[in-house]
Amino acid sequence: MKLTAIIEREGDGYVSLCPELDIASQGDSIEQARDNLREALELFFATAGPEETKRRLGGEIFVTQIEVSVG
Repeated sequence: MKLTAIIEREGDGYVSLCPELDIASQGDSIEQARDNLREALELFFATAGPEETKRRLGGEIFVTQIEVSVG
């Protein structure tokens, strides 16, 4: 299954988020944050029941950029 991973710097590390399931993780590097998120997602799928999975995967997620005026 392919899911979205949003990774951003936070302090000295990185935070990773899967918006489809609202599951997050972190790491010291982008790669570690991604790998830790993958592990968290795999653990979710291994332990969550079908109803929980269906409930969380119910909506569509759109990731895009927008341009705004500043000042």
